[in-house]
Amino acid sequence: MGLLDTVTRHKSIEALQAEAGTRGDFRRVLGLWQLTAIGIGGIIGVGVFVLAGQQAALNAGPAVALAFVIAGIASAAAALCYAEFAGMIPVTGSAYTYGYAVLGELPAWLIGWDLLLEYALIVAVVAIGWSGYVQSFLASIGIVLPVWAQGALGTGDGRVFNVIAALVTLGVAALLVFRTEWGARFNTFVVAIKVAAVALVIGVGVFYVNPENWHPFIPERVVGTDGVGHFGWRGIATAAAVVFFAVFGYDTLTTAAEESKNPQRDLPRAVLLSLGISMAMYLAVSLVLTGIAKYPTLNTEAPVADAFKNIGLGGLAAAISASAVFGLVSVLFAFMLGAARIWFALARDGLLPAWFAHVHPRHGTPHRPTIVLGVFTALVAGLFPLDEVAKLVNIGVLSAFIVICASVIVLRIRKPELPRSFRTPFVPLIPLIGIAFSIWLLSELAAVTWLVFVVWVSLGLVVYFGYGMRHSKLAR
Repeated sequence: MGLLDTVTRHKSIEALQAEAGTRGDFRRVLGLWQLTAIGIGGIIGVGVFVLAGQQAALNAGPAVALAFVIAGIASAAAALCYAEFAGMIPVTGSAYTYGYAVLGELPAWLIGWDLLLEYALIVAVVAIGWSGYVQSFLASIGIVLPVWAQGALGTGDGRVFNVIAALVTLGVAALLVFRTEWGARFNTFVVAIKVAAVALVIGVGVFYVNPENWHPFIPERVVGTDGVGHFGWRGIATAAAVVFFAVFGYDTLTTAAEESKNPQRDLPRAVLLSLGISMAMYLAVSLVLTGIAKYPTLNTEAPVADAFKNIGLGGLAAAISASAVFGLVSVLFAFMLGAARIWFALARDGLLPAWFAHVHPRHGTPHRPTIVLGVFTALVAGLFPLDEVAKLVNIGVLSAFIVICASVIVLRIRKPELPRSFRTPFVPLIPLIGIAFSIWLLSELAAVTWLVFVVWVSLGLVVYFGYGMRHSKLAR
C-alpha cells in the first residue's frame, strides 16, 4: 500500500450508519432539549457577557451587532451542513468522524487534532472571562482576592496566576467524569439561568437605551501609534473574526451522538434550535448594551454588569454578574465535553493510544481524556491573559467548517442515494456561502494565530506519521 493510499483510507458511511445503533461504549441518556441546552450552553457565554462589549470598544463601536450578523451567516451555513451529517452519521467525533467518512484518514486526523486544541483553548478563554465576572461579583459583596491570584502573569499590578479560572476548569472536568446525565441535568439548569439573565438584560436595558449612543453607528476608522487600525468596515470585519468563536458551539452537541436517545431525529433539530435561539439573543444584547453605554466605556472584564452599574442599577448589575457566573459554566461544560469525546474517538480509531479510549466502568464517561484536558486547560487559563488566548481559538474551527461544508457537496455528488434525516437546503449554494465566509474570516486573523496553527498542525503530522498511521484500526 502506497503512502497516498495509507493517508486517504476512509471509513464507509454505510458501515458507520450500521454501527451507530449497535455501539455500546456510552449510555444513551440525552433527549432533544438536553442536546439543545448543550448547544445553547456552548454558544451563549463569553460572547454576550464579555466580547460584545470589548469588541464594541476596540473595533466595531455600536456596529458590533453587524459583526455578530457576519459571523452568524458563516455559522448558520455551517450549522445546516452539520445538521445533515449529524442525522446521517450519528457517531461520536463530530467533524472528525464526518471527515473520516468523506475525505479520508489524514484529513480527518488533522481536523480532530485541530479541534482538540481549539476546544481546549475555548475552555480556557471562557474560564478567564468567568473569573472576571466572579471577581466582579465578589468585589460587590466586599470580598477581594490577593493581587497575585487575580490574573495571569503579564496582566500587570503584581498578578501571577488566575486561581479562579484554573479552579473552575478543574471543577467542570470533575463534573464530566461522573455520569453524563448528571452533568446534562446540571447543564440544563445552568442554561435556564443564563437565558433568564440574557432576557433580563434585554427586558430591562431596552428602557434605558439612549439612541444617541448609537451615533455614529460605524465609527470612523482610526490608526493608532502602533500602526493597528480600529473601527470602520475593517474594524467590523476584525470584530467578526474575533466574535466568531462565540457563535458556534452547536457542534459540541454532535460529539455526544452516541449518548443521544434518538440521534438521527434529535441532533439536526438541536443544532438548528440552539443556533437560532442564540443568535436572536446576541443581536438584542449587542444593541441594548451599546444603547445604554457609550461604546468606548465597554472595554472592561465585565462590560454588561459595569454598563448597568454605571446607569445606577447596581443591584441588577450584581444579579447579572451572578447569572454570568452560573451561565458561563455551561460553555465550559459543552466544549470540554466535546474535546473529551473527540479525543476518545481518535483513540478508539487507533490514531492516539488506546489507553484514552476506555470508558469509566461505573460512570460511563471518557474519564481519562477528560482529566488530562482539565489539568491542561487549568494551566492555560491560570497563566495566560484573555486576549492572547482568544486570538488562537478560531482558526481550527473555521478550518473544520470549510471541511464540513465541502464534504456535503462532495457527498451529494458521490452518494446522492444515501438516506438523510435532514438535508441542507440549496446545495451547493449554502455550503459555498459557509466556505466563502470562513475563508474571509480566516484572512482576518493575525499572523501569530497562523504561526501557532502551523506549529500545531506540524506537530499533528509528526504524531500521525510517527504513531497514528501504523496503529490506526483501518491500517490493521
